[in-house]
Amino acid sequence: MKLLTFTLPSDPAHRLGLLTPDDRVVDLKGAADRSGGALPFDAGSMLSLIAAGLAGLAAAAELAKQAGNPLALADIRVLAPIPRPRKNVFCVGWNYLEHFQEGAKLRPNQELPAHPAFFSKCATAVLGPFDPVPYDPSISDKWDWEVELGVVIGRGGKNISEGEAPAHVFGYTVVNDVSVRDLQRRHGGQWFKGKSLDGTCPFGPWIVTADELDAGNLRVTTRVNGVVKQDSGTQHMYFKVPHIIAELSLGMTLEPGDLISTGTPQGVGFARTPPEYLKAGDVMETEIEGIGCLRNRIGI
Repeated sequence: MKLLTFTLPSDPAHRLGLLTPDDRVVDLKGAADRSGGALPFDAGSMLSLIAAGLAGLAAAAELAKQAGNPLALADIRVLAPIPRPRKNVFCVGWNYLEHFQEGAKLRPNQELPAHPAFFSKCATAVLGPFDPVPYDPSISDKWDWEVELGVVIGRGGKNISEGEAPAHVFGYTVVNDVSVRDLQRRHGGQWFKGKSLDGTCPFGPWIVTADELDAGNLRVTTRVNGVVKQDSGTQHMYFKVPHIIAELSLGMTLEPGDLISTGTPQGVGFARTPPEYLKAGDVMETEIEGIGCLRNRIGI
């Protein structure tokens, strides 16, 4: 299943949708309103659907059978699948060897990490998959791109083992960890500020449920103004998804709907010769095979 959150031009209320194989959208909220039956989730909340687990997915599939004519993507506004996460987005740094190496010139004598490098992005950084990034050159002129596989937690837990981790994954999505590089390095070596400006976490366009995807072998790409900047695959991740979940959940509870962004491959702007940064009017396309493509213009 590919599940999304959207609004109609005539109604600003959030609605859940199911993407059909021909890229049309089944309005689950509309179907639920018409059926009048009890559901195990709120048809306007992705967090509610995720928390409902298998019962929620089964009910969504049944609703889709009862729905009327699917909607065209052009006729709706697609939001981030979880427009406002209940907590910060968890992120992993340096999770592709080539990306670690391309930035090594700024970190002399630094060894490869023995454990994932975790940081987070504010929930207010979340942006829709096709919305413009609110670029402000007075803050910085060093804005950069990072395509990443996003993991959405389904069943919560603490001290989750690697073997148990796949059962805790609800699905996968695309994340663009837009980064303001000088802010990232300005505040005592931590990355939180430079990663958390408003609108610097586009994600979506939907969540693909875990049963439909082999997340260990997916092509990941970034294009800026149509030019390929990143082109790699999730098979090159240094720490795999089960290991990331195991380490992150050690002594810390993960909850349904938590989003983990698993790191970016080589090809980011700051490491190029000369460095390349985003400017107003640029268009980023960040894409993961089997999931979808974000398209975000720089500047309102």
